Parts: sequence; structure tokens; C-alpha cells
Amino acid sequence: MTDTIFSLSSAVGRAGLAVIRLSGPSAGATLERLSGGPLPRPRHATRAILRDPFDADILDDGLVLWFPAPHSYTGEEVVELHLHGGVAVVSAVLDVLAVQPDLRLAEPGEFTRRAFLSGKIDLTAAEGLIDLIDAETNAQRRQALRQADGDLGRLYEGWRSRLVTLLAYFEASIDFADEPIPDSLELDLRKKILVVSGELTQHLFDKRRGERLREGVHITILGAPNAGKSSLLNLLARRDAAIVSSHAGTTRDVVEVRLDLADCPVTVADTAGLRDSASDVEVEGVRRALARAEQADLKLVVFDGAVTPDAPSRDLVDADTIVLFNKSDLCDSVFLKGSGALGQYAVSVKYGSGIEEFLRGLTAAVRDRVGAGDSPMITRSRHREALTNCRDALDRAAAASASEFAAEDLRQAVRSLGRITGAVDVEDLLDVIFRDFCIGK
Repeated sequence: MTDTIFSLSSAVGRAGLAVIRLSGPSAGATLERLSGGPLPRPRHATRAILRDPFDADILDDGLVLWFPAPHSYTGEEVVELHLHGGVAVVSAVLDVLAVQPDLRLAEPGEFTRRAFLSGKIDLTAAEGLIDLIDAETNAQRRQALRQADGDLGRLYEGWRSRLVTLLAYFEASIDFADEPIPDSLELDLRKKILVVSGELTQHLFDKRRGERLREGVHITILGAPNAGKSSLLNLLARRDAAIVSSHAGTTRDVVEVRLDLADCPVTVADTAGLRDSASDVEVEGVRRALARAEQADLKLVVFDGAVTPDAPSRDLVDADTIVLFNKSDLCDSVFLKGSGALGQYAVSVKYGSGIEEFLRGLTAAVRDRVGAGDSPMITRSRHREALTNCRDALDRAAAASASEFAAEDLRQAVRSLGRITGAVDVEDLLDVIFRDFCIGK
């Protein structure tokens, strides 16, 4: 028999309201014991005085909701207790639930895991729910809502359904070897395989926009000591996030700030100044700076406009780089020629000149990397890996020399898509997917 689980589903701490959720075969019976009466009308908030079944001590006067199986979030009997949000009230109710028969505290993500196991949602929708909880910007919220609503799962399940139909023809030709597929039909089937492969290729060629939107665009500030990197970080953060000093080498480690840049999540990292040094600490700082440069989605390379651009910084400029010539109030900066940079700006971080134009360019570059399209986007590396495996299997199937080989490659393609949504055995994935959920969801 499945355990009945319970947990606080609202935030911990003092609040106006708190919600405790129960799910499982004993949820309804537990509500009857706490309320001392029959179950309320399904899916209607009903006022109830909740008591400790042991001594009839009043726990709270609140609202209760009853969701009979299978018409609930988890597909099981579900009860929600809407209580006053005081710490003492919540603690008292949780303590009483903990000693009720057949009840136990829920594990992280267990409510949503049960919703998946009962067929209420697929794995992509479950991942969308955790993304929705973690969303920091409106763009992240919109992407997560679409995924939680099943947009991504429907796209993948549509491809999988088409491939299952194609697979059936090849399997039939194997089962009835004396009646092979006509050449014209087999050619048509292979063309249809290539059509799905092409759609997958287009879906994969997204510049990782969905993953960047979910995780945030990573920007690294680089340059020589005293070029104005830390001042630029503070300007972007609108606070003193990094120490600014005229003494070279002040920044030794990576300093990060999290920003919402025009509705896009961004992590900006200030790094150590790039130069040769006898200090082991500064050498390690430079190594970390160069490592972050390799990992960055965007680089901001800052030059001191009053001096000749230094070689270590100049060598980092590429198509993912915005170049800033700082201290434009002191000189007329000469832009780099033939650098291939996204943009070059003469600015004065100290006095603010040129900053608005630079911010417009930076915002456009960030939006280009997370720009949402009309179709659902890949949001996780496991999706990308499975889709790549599926596409490769389809290409093999289309070129296979015999129906038996084509059928096996199609089976692999179908399994790869099924592992994204959970349509095939994915027990090994469940702990990984649900471990990051909060308790109560």
C-alpha cells in the first residue's frame, strides 16, 4: 500500500497563510479525524476547526480542500489545509500529522514525482514546474510556464508518435518476410524519416537559447589591471559589489553579481587583471580569469583608453566580445581594427559618458542569446543529448541497407525521445530530476 505523505507546501516562517498538503490513500481519513466531520464537497474550500484527534485540542480554524482520486495533482487522494501562517500553528499541525497512522513526511519533489508516476504530467512538465519555482525574471517565468503546460512534451511526443508509425511498417516487413515492403513505399518511409531528422536538426540548432534563459547568460569582464573592470561591475550592479582601488591587482579572485538585464537573467563576473606577476596568488587569479573567459557566453574586454591596448586583453577579443575603451574623458580612444568584436564603445565609467549606448548594445547581445521563439526550446542538457542521439539514429535508419537495420535504428530513436518525456523506463533518471525540488512540491 502506498504511503500517505504530508508536507508544508508554502514557505517556512511567519506569514499570513500557510498550506499543508497531504497525498495518498489515508489523506481523506486523516482530514475526517482532524475536522471531526465528513469530508467536504470536492474541490471547494470549506471552513473547518482542526483538532488533535488524541485530546481534541484546537489546532486552528482554517480552510480545507478535498481532492478525490484520480482528479487531483498527484492522481491520489489529496487534502490541503489552509492555515494561519504562525510558526506555532504550523508546527502544531505538522506534529499531529507526524503521529497519524500511515502518514510520513514527504521527500523533496515527491508530490510531483507521484503526479508523473500516475500519468498526470510527463518529465518535461515536471522540470518546467521546478523552473517556474526558481524563475527570477519574467522571461524565465514565461518559458517555464510553457514547459509546465506541456508544450515541450507535446512536441517530443508528436515526433515519437510519427516514428512509432514508421517503425511499425519496418517491423511488419520483418514479421512477414515473404511480403516485403514495395520499393516505392520503402523510399517514402525513408524520406519521412529524413523529414523528422531535419526537424530535430532545426530544433537542435538553437544556439542553446533555452538553456541560457533557464540558467542565465554568463558575462565575464576582462582586462589589464586598473582598466576599470571593478568600476564597471559596480556600475552594472548599481552597488559596491567589488573593491575599487588605484592599486593594481586588487581583484585576485572572481567576483560575481546576479542581474536582471532587460528581463534576462545575467551573471556578471569581475576577474583579476591580466598581467605577468611574481605573486602566486595573482598568477592563480589570472588563470581563473582566463578559465572564466572560455566559459563565458559574452566577454566584456575593458581597455584603458589612455594607453596602448595590451596584448593579453586584445588576444581575447572575438565574435562573443564587447570591447570598451574606458576613461574616454582623458583621451580619444582608438578602436581595434579587424577584431571581429560584437561592438566597441568609448566610455567613461567614472563620469557615465557613453554608458547608455554601451548598455543598449549589451542588452541586445544578451537578448540575442536568449531570444524566445514561437516554438518550445530545449532547456536541459539531457534533452539535447537525447535529441542528438535520436537524430543520429534516424540518419542511420534512413541510410540502412536492410529493413532489419532500419527498424533497430528507429527503435533507438523512439527510446531516445521517450527518455525525455518518461514514455519509456527512466527509473535511473527520477532521483536526479526530482532531487532539486523543494519539499512540499
